[in-house]
Amino acid sequence: MTPSKRILDGMQSCEISSDSTDDPLSSDLRTHRQPRIVVIGAGLAGLAATKILLKNGFTDVTVLEASDHIGGRVHSVQLGNATLELGATWIHGANGNPVYHLAEDNGLLEHTTDGERSVGRISLYTKNGVAHYQTNVGKRIPKDLVEEFSDLYNEVYELTQEFFQNGKPVCAESQNSVGVFTRDVVRKKIMLDPDDSESTKKLKLSMLQQYLKVESCESSSPSMDEVSLSEFGEWTEIPGAHYVIPEGFMKVVELLALDIPSRTVSLSKPVRCIHWNYSAQHQEVIAKSSDTHQDNNHNENNHGCQPRQDPLILGHPIYVECEDEEWIAADHVIVTASLGVLKQNHEAMFSPSLPEDKVLAVEKLGISTTDKIFLEFEEPFWSPECNSIQFVWEDEAQLEQLAYPEELWYKKICSFDVLYPPERYGYMLSGWICGQEALYMERCDDETVAETCTELLRRFTGNPNIPKPWRVLRSSWGSNPFIRGSYSFTRVGSSGGDCERLAMPLPYANSTKAPPLQVMFAGEATHRKYYSTTHGALLSGQREATRLIEMYQDLHRAETTKPNM
Repeated sequence: MTPSKRILDGMQSCEISSDSTDDPLSSDLRTHRQPRIVVIGAGLAGLAATKILLKNGFTDVTVLEASDHIGGRVHSVQLGNATLELGATWIHGANGNPVYHLAEDNGLLEHTTDGERSVGRISLYTKNGVAHYQTNVGKRIPKDLVEEFSDLYNEVYELTQEFFQNGKPVCAESQNSVGVFTRDVVRKKIMLDPDDSESTKKLKLSMLQQYLKVESCESSSPSMDEVSLSEFGEWTEIPGAHYVIPEGFMKVVELLALDIPSRTVSLSKPVRCIHWNYSAQHQEVIAKSSDTHQDNNHNENNHGCQPRQDPLILGHPIYVECEDEEWIAADHVIVTASLGVLKQNHEAMFSPSLPEDKVLAVEKLGISTTDKIFLEFEEPFWSPECNSIQFVWEDEAQLEQLAYPEELWYKKICSFDVLYPPERYGYMLSGWICGQEALYMERCDDETVAETCTELLRRFTGNPNIPKPWRVLRSSWGSNPFIRGSYSFTRVGSSGGDCERLAMPLPYANSTKAPPLQVMFAGEATHRKYYSTTHGALLSGQREATRLIEMYQDLHRAETTKPNM
């Protein structure tokens, strides 16, 4: 680092950026020591929080991102002319959706085709064309039978929403499980239909299993049996269509990062432990900070205009210990780590440990892995009107559990969508797999995945001449150590209250006289209504930034209205 860079970094707690607003909070922050804020994670939640803090006059903000890129669970990959989404794909709903407005206001939806404005509940890449439901004996299920079953399934889906929305009591037989309830009700309706033959009934029972696999990919749950029936209806859909961003969802991330100076974000900077509430041992911190003489040492850079001294004299209640042995002092930390990371690491990640009710919330809420498998072909083997190939295993009609041993992981692939339009994507299919079987898939090499998927497509279409794809690309969210899963769901035994407990800042206001809002939590899993979505993540980051801003505004008001003694 050049000396001038170090001085600039050192000055950031003494000066306010020139483009900040002239409201009372900003001028107050100029005259007092800047609160030092560390944001952990540069996904949508972390970037949204950082952007608002900087805009409101906080200049001593540092973002620590464990991976080597920003975006979190948004990961757009350029493949030839096409942009493929390994992570977030759709903007779900328009009216009042901040992600939609960000994209729309910046022209990111100009080239979104009508087909990519899907209004269906289960999103395909295009609403044009028709889904081909194929059985494992290579037969296509007639379109009218598919529509008949689809109507029945959707009718029961609406029933699953009513338990939360209308406060309906859940019957004991359902075990408070969406999967158990849906299977039970749909099976009864199928078996009681006097017009269907036995073979038609069996086919519909098999389709039910396929629909539940699709549903679990949508929910990012290992199985719909694990999703809470009493809470299922709380997840709120924003009105409007589902939109694909042709240039990539990463463009939304770049827009959020636009006003964040690059020096604010440290990449490849995993955090080992957050020592909060003055828990860092005095000597330990002194030893660590004096040993660390790296150019990017925040303890040295960010002490502002004060001479370097005993770090604890400055009174920061928090030290963030990084994996590279650097310790960063802070007044506030906004943690945007995924629920998967919190489940895996919370014991080691916080000192003192998280309160028991927060640990329970982390343990009770669900997160699983939904992965995509992209296959690129030189020529399409599917017909022009086909928008997806759905896999219906006829031998699964009576199965209770849709879980498979490792060698049969491919049976959990529910479908392959056709990416549309071909002028943009070429001839590309996107497969969906979730749960433990997605983790099994992640362990395989590309060659195995390509061969397995080709065999599957040959078997279900009845076309033995389908060539192997010439390119394979797939996600691996489950084994990514910095993510550990795709997105959250309300597991049986959990509720929206757990999302709120997860979001509650530490220390709890009623339990201590310690400095408030030390450790704050954002990320999709902390949003009660919009968990699992990009807009939920973005709004949660804004929520925590606003919490801090309002606290400092209140402090400012209290100081300015003090009577003169």
